[in-house]
Amino acid sequence: MRDVAALAGVGIKTVSRVINDEPGVSGATRRKVLEATQRLNYQPDMAARSLRRAGRETLSIGLLLPSVANPFHGQIHRALADVLATRGIAVLAASMDDDAGREKAVVTAFLRRRVDGLVLTPVAKSQAYLMPEHSRDLPMVFVDREPVGIDADAVVSDNALGAAKAVAHLISQGHTRLAYLGGRTDIQTAHERRRGFIDELGRAGIPTTTIPFLEGLHGEESARMAATELLSGPEPPTAIFSAQNLVTLGIMRALKELGLNRAVALVGFGDFSLSDMTEPGITVVAQHPEHIGRVAAERVLARIGGDQQEPRTYVVPTQLVPRGSGEIQPPGP
Repeated sequence: MRDVAALAGVGIKTVSRVINDEPGVSGATRRKVLEATQRLNYQPDMAARSLRRAGRETLSIGLLLPSVANPFHGQIHRALADVLATRGIAVLAASMDDDAGREKAVVTAFLRRRVDGLVLTPVAKSQAYLMPEHSRDLPMVFVDREPVGIDADAVVSDNALGAAKAVAHLISQGHTRLAYLGGRTDIQTAHERRRGFIDELGRAGIPTTTIPFLEGLHGEESARMAATELLSGPEPPTAIFSAQNLVTLGIMRALKELGLNRAVALVGFGDFSLSDMTEPGITVVAQHPEHIGRVAAERVLARIGGDQQEPRTYVVPTQLVPRGSGEIQPPGP
């Protein structure tokens, strides 16, 4: 700032007023200062500014997602960043691979950088560890999963209803021998999708004792192996519901390898790139992650702006998208 002041021929306080867009500086002086900042490639030190001021003004948000390898989370990141960029706010993003210990460590790192707010997909059993920051009015919004142990805004999909839509669709095609394949069993979204699946079976009068539940599948390859074993058994299902997009990819590979991709119905929870380009196309329950990201960005901006309304959960509806795989009917008697 001293260099800028010397080049512009003004005092340091004048430079500070211009940088902070404060009144009391003439147009001609403001132009001289801005020209000097450009010539010197001066960039304000956001961390230093936040230390000198009472409020948080680092113009940054901490974003914590389960896995950047999952396209669903990547789309949330992009939508959130697009909205915040219009306000000059940078997104500091990190992935925790659904590790509860890593969740706390990354959040601590964000707080040390004095971010203006947090957008988190929680995996730890409780987020009560954030209470001290919450009591100091640090804006925070949770995405995809609701927090436990703390009241805060959350933006989620209608997971149970979406799973129920998928099962109802398969049953409407004549299927009664269904199977459920899912990922981790210790996260909220998995519980909700399983609940929606079971509830819809109950409404249709199909006993769950006849349904294989293959869970704890970690990614595409484990899902492929589990689906291959299931479909090679003595009484294979005629339809499969996949509770997670990476699991869906593994099931698709198994069906293709076994030559059953036109014989066994499949509905997956979560859309993904090129799902409409396969033969047949994959019927999915689409979550609209871009909408989740936009709503989360709007909520954290509102909280930063002083919104004091009671925290609430914003539910983004899912949509069943028929593309062919979910419309395969069971073989005749």
